[in-house]
Amino acid sequence: MHIIDLRSDTVTTLTDEMRNAMATAIVGDDVYEDDPTTIKLEELSATITGFEAALFTPSGTMANQLAIMAHTKRGDEVILGQNSHIVAHEVGGAAILSGTSYRIVNNPDDIIYAADIHKMVRPADIHYPDTGLVCVENALSNGTVVPLCKMEEVYNAAKEYNLPVHLDGARLFNAAVYLNVDPKEITKYCDSVMFCLSKGLCSPVGSMLCGSRDFINKTRKYRKLLGGGMRQVGILAASGIISLEKMTKRLHTDHENAAYMARELSKLPYVKIDTEAVHINMVFFTISKPGFNHDGFVNHLLEKGIKINANDNGVYRFVTHNDVSRADIDFVVDSLMVYNQLCNL
Repeated sequence: MHIIDLRSDTVTTLTDEMRNAMATAIVGDDVYEDDPTTIKLEELSATITGFEAALFTPSGTMANQLAIMAHTKRGDEVILGQNSHIVAHEVGGAAILSGTSYRIVNNPDDIIYAADIHKMVRPADIHYPDTGLVCVENALSNGTVVPLCKMEEVYNAAKEYNLPVHLDGARLFNAAVYLNVDPKEITKYCDSVMFCLSKGLCSPVGSMLCGSRDFINKTRKYRKLLGGGMRQVGILAASGIISLEKMTKRLHTDHENAAYMARELSKLPYVKIDTEAVHINMVFFTISKPGFNHDGFVNHLLEKGIKINANDNGVYRFVTHNDVSRADIDFVVDSLMVYNQLCNL
């Protein structure tokens, strides 16, 4: 059975070119910093983002946590969004690993604004923790992209308080495609950035952390502390190089497919979707049909070879990627129509 997996863009399968590159990769020992393929990936990542250095990490979560560890001291407070990945999907890691707490910004659009920085930075007071870091996202977890002018305003506001800014750029290249800019136009408004090789870029494993050379040296040691120092990791880095050199160039196709999916879904009378909010490869929608069997819906699609996540507080998320075609999208929409007809019987 042909499987259509819409759960995330993390489910992408490797290309044949990646498999071949991994099989023939020249490797060393990355803990000794002499794996040539990993060094090439890190240098490429630093160049693309405009930073001095970069570090390969097993996951985006580890990279974000390494950044917090390096930027803060124990007892600090970190300003970030309520629905950000660090808050919602990283198991409270900052409290355990860095001894920091969160200062939560809760805006309806999930964007952090300069006014939020001025409001959230703690004044000098014996009762308050020190504000140590600002963490922002682009693209956001809700699938929208933050305008560059807003990133610049937040960065400048943070600098008024001598605060570093870390960018969770898990889908940095999707944001760059949407804004039609070079990634460096985004990353110039942060002091460090994480981006994923395994979200939409087809690598099986890995995220990159970029920043100053001193910052990367610090995070390299913390990575070792967390057990993330790996040996012949050039096998993984080989696919990461292809992700950056080639897979970033096709992301516009995923965006176009997501927009197409949103338009087709919006034609169904019981589907509620804001097509203008589809900025990248993520489609969010609700189903407003009285008595709709959500569990049955997920199972119905799975029986047809379509994998989706259950709704989150009534909201479904479908994600397009390299393994999802226009024909797949048409089949998905048709399957929704069939399920609706079955529900009316």
